[in-house]
Amino acid sequence: MARSNSNTSRVDDLLASVTGDLLGDLPQAFTDNSIRVERILLEMVRPDPVQPRRVLPESIHLNFHNNRVTPTQALRELVQIVQIAARQRGRPFNNVLELLPKGDDEREDEPAVNLSPEETLLRDLVNLAITIRDDGQVNPLTVVDVSQGVTRLFRIETGERRYWATWLLRDFIPGYTGDGMIPCIVIPTNRSSVFRQAKENTARSGLTAVALARQAALLMLTVHGYEIPAYAVGNDFFRQALELDLRAKREYTDMILSAMGGIKRGQFSYIKGLLRLSDEALELADRHAIEEARLRYVTGVAPEYHAEIVRQIIDFNLSAKQVKELCEGDGIHDTKDEAETLSPSALKLARVTQAISSTTPQELARALMRQEGDADIARARLQAMRKLISETERYLTSE
Repeated sequence: MARSNSNTSRVDDLLASVTGDLLGDLPQAFTDNSIRVERILLEMVRPDPVQPRRVLPESIHLNFHNNRVTPTQALRELVQIVQIAARQRGRPFNNVLELLPKGDDEREDEPAVNLSPEETLLRDLVNLAITIRDDGQVNPLTVVDVSQGVTRLFRIETGERRYWATWLLRDFIPGYTGDGMIPCIVIPTNRSSVFRQAKENTARSGLTAVALARQAALLMLTVHGYEIPAYAVGNDFFRQALELDLRAKREYTDMILSAMGGIKRGQFSYIKGLLRLSDEALELADRHAIEEARLRYVTGVAPEYHAEIVRQIIDFNLSAKQVKELCEGDGIHDTKDEAETLSPSALKLARVTQAISSTTPQELARALMRQEGDADIARARLQAMRKLISETERYLTSE
C-alpha cells in the first residue's frame, strides 16, 4: 500500500503543477478557468467512437461502442484472440504478463519472434500498463466534458491507449492497488478540436496509413460542415470525404496539412484515396500497418480484388514496385465497359487452358520466373489466377 500512496502523491503533485508544455495546444488554459485537470473515475471516461486511430481490432471496437460489451469484456475478447494466435505459434500463455520479453529471451543467437498484429497490440498495452503501475500516469488524457444533467461523462480526445492500458492494469494484472481514477485534462464541449486530436495522432508512432486516411477524412468533413456523430461509424462515413477537396476550403488547407504532420497536397490526396479500398482490405491493411506507398496501386483495381491483393502483400511482403506490377497485370483492372465483347486477354487465357496437358509444373514455374524475375510476384500471380479460375467455375455452373 505504501507504493500506491507514493504513486498517488506523485500524480497529485504533477497535476498541481501542470505547465504549458503539458497542455500542448491549449494556450487558453492560462486565461480560461473552464479548462481544468481532474482525477476522474475510469467508468465515467469513454473513448471517441469516431477516433481515426483504432486501438482495438475493428470487430471489438464496434461491439464496444455499440454497448454490446463492457471495457473489461472488450479486453477479454482481445486476450482470447491473442491466446489463440499465440497457441498456434507455439507460445501459449495464461497470464498477460507472460507476453513481456524475459531477459534470457534476448540473446543474439535467438531468432526474432514473429508476432501477430494482435499479439503486438496486447504486448504494447501490457508494457504501458506496467509503466503506469510503476511510474504513475505521467501524461494525463485529454477529455471533453459531455456530461448531461446529473450524469457525468467524458469523451477521450487524446490518450485512448492509456485508457485501455489502465483498464488492463486494473482487471488483468495481479496486484493492482490503485483507486480506479485516471488523471485528465478536461475541456468543455465547445472547446473540443479535431485538429488537436489529429496533431496528437500524427505526432505519435504507430499511426497506420488507413488511420491517416480516416484522419484526413475527418478533417475534411469537419471543415465542410458535416455533422460528426457521437456513435461508431463504418467506412462509408469516412468515404464521404472522397467527394471533397482542399480547393473548396483553401482557408483551411494549411491547418489541415499541418495537422496531418506537415505533408504535401499530393501526399494528402494519396492518403485520402485509400478510402476507396474495400472494407475487408481496409481492415487487413490497418491491422498489418501496410504503408500508403504499397496500397495506392490497389485502389486502381476492381474492388472485388482489393482484399486478395492486400493478403498477398502481407503473405509475401511485396514491395511497392511489386504491388504496382501485380496491379497493372492483365485481368484485374476495373472495367467500366460492360459490353459483351471479349477482351484479348480473356481470349489469350482461354487458349492457355488448351496447353495444360503439355506443360509441367516445373516448366510453368521456370516460365513465371523468367517473366516476373521475382518468386514472390510469381506466387502472387498464381494466387490471383487461382481466384480467377474459382470464380470462372462458378459462372460456368450458373450457365
